[in-house]
Amino acid sequence: MALSDDTTTPWLSIVGIGEDGFEGLSEKARALLTQAELLIGGERHLAMVSALGRPALPWRVPFSDSLPEVLAQRGRRVVVLCSGDPFWHGAGAVLADHLAPEEWTALPAPSTFAWAAARLGWRLENTITLGLHAQPIAALRSHLRPNARLIVLVRDGAAVAQIAAYLTSSKFSGSQLTVLEALGGPRERVRQSTAAALAFTDITAPVALGIAVAAEPDAAIIPVTSGLRDALFQTDGQLTKREVRAVTLSSLAPTGGELLWDIGAGSGSIGIEWLLAARSNRAIGIEVRADRLANARANAEALGVPQFDLRLGQAPEALAGLPTPDAVFVGGGAGRPGVLDAVWEALPDGGRLVVNSVTLESEALLIAWHARHGGELLRLGVERAAPVGGLTAWRAAIPVVQWSVRK
Repeated sequence: MALSDDTTTPWLSIVGIGEDGFEGLSEKARALLTQAELLIGGERHLAMVSALGRPALPWRVPFSDSLPEVLAQRGRRVVVLCSGDPFWHGAGAVLADHLAPEEWTALPAPSTFAWAAARLGWRLENTITLGLHAQPIAALRSHLRPNARLIVLVRDGAAVAQIAAYLTSSKFSGSQLTVLEALGGPRERVRQSTAAALAFTDITAPVALGIAVAAEPDAAIIPVTSGLRDALFQTDGQLTKREVRAVTLSSLAPTGGELLWDIGAGSGSIGIEWLLAARSNRAIGIEVRADRLANARANAEALGVPQFDLRLGQAPEALAGLPTPDAVFVGGGAGRPGVLDAVWEALPDGGRLVVNSVTLESEALLIAWHARHGGELLRLGVERAAPVGGLTAWRAAIPVVQWSVRK
């Protein structure tokens, strides 16, 4: 990053601005604005500094659509205005990704999350922070557990009402909501309600929502460990069962910021738990049957990972053109000609491959691949107690052979 004492002078300044407008900026930030040849920002940001009389360009929504216009200004003194901290759900990182370090400097203001925590009296380091401007409300689901605290940035008052309705329908109706509008400025307003009782009809942007989660006794809580209860998934029977799924996720070993290919996604359980393991993970699921793909999409929505990229298709053809994976799970179709060859070719050095099999034919295939590439072979057997007449006996599930390997 170019700092204030660098010998070079950045042409672009990324300035965070709060609801207190120009007067709330630091002396250095005010100087950058008054000297700028062009100001770029949202219409609300530009209105705050309109008295300066500087040439202004409103950005597009989403901001990434404005990138060509911003980058075309090289050689001029340009200031891009962002709400609060430009690098926390802001445009700062989008710009920095397209610029050399010496081209830009940044002056952040307190983020909306910081303002909200200050009003709520919550420890920000222990609070879940989410930006839902461009995400489905279902992204909240995996964070809803008793006594959790969330600060959520939302688009407008209608989104607040939708979240309240979602919490109520998901059996978190007693959750305490704090509606925080225009924090730090003359229009600031803070109001409270429960999710079930929310009736505010005059909520205006910018708005954040504090959620102190309260669960009803029968609310479904999503655990933070692998191996969710099978009953949480909508399925036609094509589901990697809980015990095998827990071992499979352990073998896949998600570390965060990684991409999984889930081939033969079925009900989507492996990809869903991969995404639940870390918010920065990504997953692409391939499923040949449309009805199962519909189940997987419904499960991803219900379990709070609507970003799961689920695609109708069959490997190996459906793998063409996909971004390079960090890990691959093959839960179906391993025996189809070319599938394992295509997966092995796509995996980078250090990538992980896990294949589960329940047939003798695919088991023989995995034994052969294990002989060629090493790794680990497991045979997983699970027995559950079940009624037999008026008594109880062990009933064995079909054994699963698992091959896992790091390339």
